[in-house]
Amino acid sequence: MHDPTPARPGADTGAGPGGWLVACLCAAWCRTCDGYRDTLTDAAARRPDWRFAWVDIEDHADALDDPDGAAEDIESFPTLLLVHDGAPHFFGTVLPHAGVLDRLLAQADSGALPPLADPTARRLAGAVQRLWLAQPAAVRLGG
Repeated sequence: MHDPTPARPGADTGAGPGGWLVACLCAAWCRTCDGYRDTLTDAAARRPDWRFAWVDIEDHADALDDPDGAAEDIESFPTLLLVHDGAPHFFGTVLPHAGVLDRLLAQADSGALPPLADPTARRLAGAVQRLWLAQPAAVRLGG
């Protein structure tokens, strides 16, 4: 049965790039990332209207490559990418602590993170969103 109630602004309908997408770009061999996954999963449980993704840069290297086949060199972990309505608002390495993540997400929620013009962040935002749509079960964290 179809529910005619409209979704709240920013709610994840699963249908496209709207709302917030928080992606952790990580590597399976990174022990710091192992522990951070739980931190990100907990954050996903507290923000059910946001999309949270765990993207292994080696397992998904082809999806993250640019059109010329050159992958970004992400060398520091964990690296977070926060995307809202298709535009990146944060791209960088963070300390792997829950408090740091909570403050970053609160800044995003309050509108304190302006869109980034950085071409690498913009390209990766598009790549991660396409990966989310093509392989959600492979990257989705939380519910």
